[in-house]
Amino acid sequence: MQLTDYEYNAIAKLGRAIHDGKWSNAGLVELIKLEGDYLNLKTIPRYAKSVGKSYPGVVKAREITHLFDVKWIIDND
Repeated sequence: MQLTDYEYNAIAKLGRAIHDGKWSNAGLVELIKLEGDYLNLKTIPRYAKSVGKSYPGVVKAREITHLFDVKWIIDND
């Protein structure tokens, strides 16, 4: 997946702020929650149950994203 220049620069600026200690752990947790809500992240079993499909059916039909050693479905279409 390719990032736009805007996205790349925003991520770089955020990364610098985090490494400079401007973000607390609580703030970072809230940021992760916000991103998860926007992306509507669901684990494969949770997504499969919500759409009434089998785990293998979901794996074949949807793009899988790996974050924190967990497989996720992004369901914000």
